[in-house]
Amino acid sequence: MKTGDHIEIKTSTRLVKGILMPDSISGKLVLKLSSGYNIGIDQKNIKSKKILKKATKLVKKSTKIKQNKKLPKILILHTGGTIASKVSYETGGVIAKFKPEELLELIPELGNIANIETKLISNIFSEDMGFKDYNILAKEIKKAKDYEGIIITHGTDTLHYTSAALSFMLENLGFPVILVGSQRSSDRGSSDAAINMICATQFIINSDFAEVGICMHSSMDDGECAILPGLKSRKFHSSRRDAFQAVNGKPYALVNTKGKIKIVDNRFRKKQDSNTEANLFNEKLKIGILRAHPNLNSKEISCFNGFDGMILEGTGLGHFPINENPQILKELKKLNKEMPLIMTSQTIFGRVNMDVYSTGRELQKIVLSGGDMLTEVAFIKLAYLLSKKQDIALISENLKGEINNRISDEFL
Repeated sequence: MKTGDHIEIKTSTRLVKGILMPDSISGKLVLKLSSGYNIGIDQKNIKSKKILKKATKLVKKSTKIKQNKKLPKILILHTGGTIASKVSYETGGVIAKFKPEELLELIPELGNIANIETKLISNIFSEDMGFKDYNILAKEIKKAKDYEGIIITHGTDTLHYTSAALSFMLENLGFPVILVGSQRSSDRGSSDAAINMICATQFIINSDFAEVGICMHSSMDDGECAILPGLKSRKFHSSRRDAFQAVNGKPYALVNTKGKIKIVDNRFRKKQDSNTEANLFNEKLKIGILRAHPNLNSKEISCFNGFDGMILEGTGLGHFPINENPQILKELKKLNKEMPLIMTSQTIFGRVNMDVYSTGRELQKIVLSGGDMLTEVAFIKLAYLLSKKQDIALISENLKGEINNRISDEFL
């Protein structure tokens, strides 16, 4: 079986048909379904495989890009995700759009805006990314010279984890680093990939922004994209184009494909001479996330023994059910002797305040407040502090714009 073949897979529980995709990283068999989405199947669960239709051999034309010296240079780093590939249903082949000429074949408008250079970092589902992948990206960004900015193509599911990681890791950044994803694969007529890429490119060229940001649709329409803060955004919807929104914050800007920019929040680092440094993660760190819920069992807490740190996603203002079940508090105290415990809230908007109720006051003896950080950001920040061996008390202080001292009603 070769990439691009239409195949049928049988497991013990299901029958799946699709186009065989390349997958050099995880070792799983990956199919492009008729819906446009990808599915990964563990090889050991496959009972039988059958080719329904062989892929037609693709004939590639060698085309050279004429560089326009008047246009700025942009580097695109590919990590995978639906944005980075296209299926030709006429041939059955899968074309990974990694080379500049191939990317411009898919999105020719980019060639009129900038001189594009590309580099393949990985071909990986975003849910499989981790500290080692953040380190690879940070090293590549540190090496980048003479670019107007960098675009990172990324799967949407954990894109906001990566934007948070790079926001903490990169120091003295002098140019924009924009993460771009798409909710619908590039081979679908309704894909948002091209517009997101064009808007990100236009924003890099036509603004003085020099931070880590996210560029995704601002609404279901194709009118414009939002440039969202890397430390104050998350994915709110599994399939809508405007899945990403700012939380306890505002977009930095709105931008359309023609390069028209509306600045919404100008509190960002401006372009300057770059001397980028990268603080790398300790890839061996074990950090857990535990969500409070009714009928929580103390064994759910004790299973984190041996970890390096833990995020507690509490209810409301930052609570865990310790009153009717004292064993939960007992287990949390045990963990606190081994590792830092950080409290965040399940409410999305708002902040942790453990001064209001007796539950919170009791928990404050062993738990540090995450303020108004999202759970995902607190997870990344704790890994960052542990990797740098810094004072964990800094988790409750604003370092990079991840914590607001006050939350305005305009953010809700």
